[in-house]
Amino acid sequence: MTTLSPENSLSARWSASFILVKRKPPIDKTEWDAFFDENGLLAKSRDSICVNILERGLHPFVRTEAWKFLTGYYSWQSSQDERLTVDSTRRKSYEALCEMYEKIQPLLENLHRNFMKTRNNIEKQQGFHEMVMLFQLMVEHDHETFWLFQFFLQKTEHSCVINIGVGKNLDMLNDLIDFLDPVFAEHLRGKGAGTVRSLFPWFCFCFQRAFKSFEDVWRLWEVLLTGKPCRNFQVLVAYSMLQMVREQVLQESMTRDDIILACNNLIDLDADVLISAACLIYAELIQRDAPQPLKDFFL
Repeated sequence: MTTLSPENSLSARWSASFILVKRKPPIDKTEWDAFFDENGLLAKSRDSICVNILERGLHPFVRTEAWKFLTGYYSWQSSQDERLTVDSTRRKSYEALCEMYEKIQPLLENLHRNFMKTRNNIEKQQGFHEMVMLFQLMVEHDHETFWLFQFFLQKTEHSCVINIGVGKNLDMLNDLIDFLDPVFAEHLRGKGAGTVRSLFPWFCFCFQRAFKSFEDVWRLWEVLLTGKPCRNFQVLVAYSMLQMVREQVLQESMTRDDIILACNNLIDLDADVLISAACLIYAELIQRDAPQPLKDFFL
């Protein structure tokens, strides 16, 4: 099977991307409700729903409920009555956690001199406060925000947590560039070993600063939650973003800092264009005999 080389495939990829993003309207409330029977049990396969979300997205009116399924807040096998019970249980569990924290906070402050400073740092690190804000805008209650964000991190394999997923993502991004675009990989290495690793904010913020609207951020995040078209899709997204600056980086005499600045200046992006480009990268990846670590990570 013929595979486009990195040197001549960029234009074709992006032309195809713009064709792919002419998608059907997103799943609306009427269609979403039709996925369930009179008892609220799923009447359509989970896999087909996730593929539809990848290809079409979700209407804002169904996003909150759909995300509860995508994150694992609700079981896909649950009935309407069971989901009401889950809501009640999660609310009570959240309230119990809040009460426990209020009780132990004075003890923690006494035992650990820097407790308040550490707590404030945690609240502001890694862009989590910005991510949580998007969950707060989506749902009505604090307990929903708490559990959805918790499950979102788990579902995306903690890919935006510095000491867990971010380093692995950056390693795999390096490996992916080596495999699919060795010319670009060699050029980046020549600018310093840490060039790609300096892109960690993309993963820490889960790309939210790259988009033109919250709607675009939610659109990408719900695709990540579907697990479609593959695991760890966020690394293919990052690779696609790097391809946007590839020609500029290769043609201009750019320092490592210039390259990082060019990457950081990728803003106001359209989520559908980026998702389509990343899907094309995935299609290229599965056509080729990828090294085992890449197969294990994506396939």
